[in-house]
Amino acid sequence: MSVAVIGAGAFGTALAVVLAAKGPVTLWGRDIGWRGENPRLPGIPLPDSLRVTDVIEDCTAETVLLALPAQVLGGFLAEQAPLFDGRNLVSCAKGIDLATLTGPSTLIAAACPRATVAVLTGPSFAGDIARGLPTALTLACADTTAAEALQRRLSTGALRLYRSTDVTGAELGGALKNVIAIAAGAAIGAGYGDSARASVVTRGFAEMTRLAVALGARPETLTGLSGLGDLVLTCTSEQSRNFRFGLALGAGRDFAAGTTVEGAATARAVAALAPRLGVELPVSQLVAGLAEGRVAMEHALDILLNRPLKEE
Repeated sequence: MSVAVIGAGAFGTALAVVLAAKGPVTLWGRDIGWRGENPRLPGIPLPDSLRVTDVIEDCTAETVLLALPAQVLGGFLAEQAPLFDGRNLVSCAKGIDLATLTGPSTLIAAACPRATVAVLTGPSFAGDIARGLPTALTLACADTTAAEALQRRLSTGALRLYRSTDVTGAELGGALKNVIAIAAGAAIGAGYGDSARASVVTRGFAEMTRLAVALGARPETLTGLSGLGDLVLTCTSEQSRNFRFGLALGAGRDFAAGTTVEGAATARAVAALAPRLGVELPVSQLVAGLAEGRVAMEHALDILLNRPLKEE
């Protein structure tokens, strides 16, 4: 099964590096001005079996991993869908599209109706994957036969994939945990302490589950790698850009310009979805307010603590 990876960021490059150990892989990026090592993934040499290109027509593999930011994916598909329709298309994005308020798998299915759509998600950092450290992810696909074939091709000795047919649940777990990671980072950045972070993570997980179930997910999916597993990782490590963004918000510091923070856009999408679905999401809506500058950090705790007392 030939493989191509679209998106030469750190995560896309890491996946390409490890998968190239099992056979030739093509990695595509818009502006490839480097060879031998991706500056976004320093210290990781690119194997000879990995071809790096900026020519999209080079990427007509049987299986294509779409490792693009969620807010970029729709535009890419609008331009390139005819080239990829009918293939195995695996979304590696973790977000909700602001323009359509849908997940990446929905965007892919709409643009490429003959494609087999899957989602690869779960607790993982690019550097860990690239260095061959043990990592377990969820591979979600409604087509069980296709999922089994993808699982065999995309698993390695250190990268273990678990199958699921709940594409919606797996995708939303990966997207929504970024929002809660921002809130957890903000709690630490503001000096509220680890107990406050634990409360944010716990209540945030309840929000993730409520919204995912309202959109058709199975609740047990959120307790797996793509939900709880990814939530734990991103809320406890400064390797997470979303957590670092939250730290900066909480401390009143500027964040690195140009850095993709998927959770900020997803929080805005969630804030728009919540009233439509009749789902209460106070932590997520607070993150949207913080990210947009509508809520000051010094008022954020008061907003949460002044909510009505009720059962858990």
